[in-house]
Amino acid sequence: MLTAIIIVIFLALAFDFINGFHDTANAIATSVSTRALTPRRAIILASTLNFVGAMTFTGVAKTIGKDIADPATLAHGMEIVMATLLAAIAWNLITWWYGIPSSSSHALIGSLTGAVISGAGFAALNSGGFKKILLGLLFSPLIAFTVGFIVMYLIKVVLAKTNPHKMNKGFRSLQVVTAAFQSFTHGTNDAQKAMGIIMFALVAGGYQTSMDEAIPLWVKVSAALAMALGTSIGGWKIIKTMGTKIFKIEPANGFAADLSSATVILTATMNELPVSTTHAITSSILGVGSAKRFSAVKWGLAGRIVIAWVITIPVSAVLAALIYQVIALVTGI
Repeated sequence: MLTAIIIVIFLALAFDFINGFHDTANAIATSVSTRALTPRRAIILASTLNFVGAMTFTGVAKTIGKDIADPATLAHGMEIVMATLLAAIAWNLITWWYGIPSSSSHALIGSLTGAVISGAGFAALNSGGFKKILLGLLFSPLIAFTVGFIVMYLIKVVLAKTNPHKMNKGFRSLQVVTAAFQSFTHGTNDAQKAMGIIMFALVAGGYQTSMDEAIPLWVKVSAALAMALGTSIGGWKIIKTMGTKIFKIEPANGFAADLSSATVILTATMNELPVSTTHAITSSILGVGSAKRFSAVKWGLAGRIVIAWVITIPVSAVLAALIYQVIALVTGI
């Protein structure tokens, strides 16, 4: 059991590390593309604020750890968590390689769902909790799109007569603040997902009584550090997609997108809901681009991104289910 726990912790921190360079690229893409921050400064800022955000909240971790299934009742909880993490890591690496801003949150939740069903059957799935998480994942991009559209529209109306050069200079400075805010909120939500999985494994292994217990400090610090370290590596393929390929982002657009998505993410964190930071950020960029000029958005690329979003949960669920069966075959459970 101790060996299994060590393997799970290693995989969870590996997932968190990959999440750092996979998803945090989204958080700094707009500020890098508009040259509000140099890549080096953006990464240092994001790494620091991700760590601070990860240490600030714990509600999302508990939601991940108990709302999909009760780890205390699972006979093969360790194997289920291993399959979950291996599938989520595999999907993250595949989408990162192709520069697709897919969701680590969707990958993790889909993988956990598929592994639970494969290892313990549909009866072990907490349908109510799963639906709550799924609704949060579905509605947050729509809200982020709407907020991004409104914020950009208001900027256009209020500053319609402002000199464009002067306006961009001002918003380029403000982008440093919104990039920091974005990175902080990313840490408050995404780093907690690895914490939740580690807690899930600790409860399943009998090292914690229930998910209602306080999350140990070592779990919080290790997850926060893994996320920050992953952020320091950067994800340049995804930065290129987010910052230049959806539409040509100017400082005012980047400010509006960052402010909108960070607000949506923080609101979700305060309500203990795991949301996709990738979806929130991308949707806010699409909303901002639509408000700027609808035809400026490359909707073909946006459509391919949405397709990747739609397939992530079912594909990662099937992948995790298959991986669990391989683990079961090898271990003879």
